[in-house]
Amino acid sequence: MKLKTSAIPDVVVLTPKPFEDHRGSFTKLFGFPELHAIMGSRTIRQVNRSITKERGMIRGLHYQNPPFAEMKIVSCLRGKVWDLALDLRKDSETFLQWTAFELSAENRRMIVIPEGFAHGFQALEPESELLYFCTADYVPAAEGGVRFDSPPMNIPWPLKPQGLSERDLAMPEIATGFKGITS
Repeated sequence: MKLKTSAIPDVVVLTPKPFEDHRGSFTKLFGFPELHAIMGSRTIRQVNRSITKERGMIRGLHYQNPPFAEMKIVSCLRGKVWDLALDLRKDSETFLQWTAFELSAENRRMIVIPEGFAHGFQALEPESELLYFCTADYVPAAEGGVRFDSPPMNIPWPLKPQGLSERDLAMPEIATGFKGITS
């Protein structure tokens, strides 16, 4: 597995190397020995799958507040998405900066999004399917979010945003003076 840091050093791009032969391919998506340097003593607590029906639909930007903050490893199994991580850690040098990557079944990239980041994505193809490995259980009371079009970030979504859930449309914008979250 190839590991590469992004413009935000704590967000890591993983590219698994498939084994291919006349039958097809086999890809190891997760191996603790290879990922120990990134994960430390964390363990995978939950694995989630999402399917986004139409191009342009956005999910996010979501996070969980401490002490239930989670690291996510996100992979696209079908279709194509533009996947984004926004740094909300109050003492971070990259506070309120974001980085994004195209994930697809073809490029096999996976993104490691650490605690203290909001995560969201936009489907670039219909029926895009994501798989998330999460280091914390989902705790509704710890849920947080940021509106996808908050002015301070000016995120240039690749397609016209559409199909947001009522919940995501109701997420707060990042206001001037936002202090961040403790990771």
